[in-house]
Amino acid sequence: MKKGYSKYTAVNIIRQAKQIMVQQGYPFYNNKRLGRVPKETVESILGCGLELEKNTRG
Repeated sequence: MKKGYSKYTAVNIIRQAKQIMVQQGYPFYNNKRLGRVPKETVESILGCGLELEKNTRG
């Protein structure tokens, strides 16, 4: 969502990434409550790289 995608689109991207990970042999991602996926998988779906923000908590 920080990249300008709506919540609906962001959820769908994560859902697609989870399906890809399950197809690659990672059954761990076949979990409804899991909301984190590898950055590389999301980048392959979007077709561009993502930069992670640095943590500015002090």
